[in-house]
Amino acid sequence: MENVIEVDHLSMHFNLMEEKVDSIKEYIVRLIKGNLLYTDFTALDDVSFSVQKNDLLGIVGLNGAGKSTLLKILAGVFTPTSGTVKVNGTVAPLIEVGAGFDPELTAKENIFLNGLILGYSKKFLKDHFDEIIDFAELENFVNVPVKNFSSGMYARLGFAIATVVKPDILIVDEVLAVGDFQFYQKCERRIADMIKNGVTIILVSHDISMIERLCTKLLWLEHGKVRDFGDKERICEQYKNS
Repeated sequence: MENVIEVDHLSMHFNLMEEKVDSIKEYIVRLIKGNLLYTDFTALDDVSFSVQKNDLLGIVGLNGAGKSTLLKILAGVFTPTSGTVKVNGTVAPLIEVGAGFDPELTAKENIFLNGLILGYSKKFLKDHFDEIIDFAELENFVNVPVKNFSSGMYARLGFAIATVVKPDILIVDEVLAVGDFQFYQKCERRIADMIKNGVTIILVSHDISMIERLCTKLLWLEHGKVRDFGDKERICEQYKNS
């Protein structure tokens, strides 16, 4: 089977400031003088795995394990400190609630803004506008600034935009957890439909039952390292008992 994602010896380090800096001016002065004190934080440490076409890879691990950092690297948001990442195909990322939205703009305006960021044409968005609004169940809020939206409404709109087409790869973080149960089921059905249509999906979730229902393989991260990768039944059982 063709690999659509190949991650090889991937590491990601962040510099965490040890002291509070109260202004940009103070930051620049300290930077020039070399007085900025940092602590090195390793978010990901020598991570390697591959994802084949039509896989649904579940990523599990406790908070702080490096899951979201990994997704942001796969989506091209972060550049890794070391190692390589090869992604073959178009990627639709759904990583953070409200990402790619301007809170001052309406739902209608944000559909075009977010859609253009994802690479959709203006004509495509016009043609699929009603479909997006209908799936997000926001018919009564089309002209409302999204700053007035709940987190669940944000998630519904973001998911509807990201999945209006069938990308090669869909990346989904825990954003669906903020929606109501009925919409959660609706999203799960769309994900299942996308799998049938050949979309490769990477899913981060603390909902192990959803992971067990949908995923074909699992990646278990622990303190930024790969604890296990492969068979979902074996890893789910170990993860639940850990």
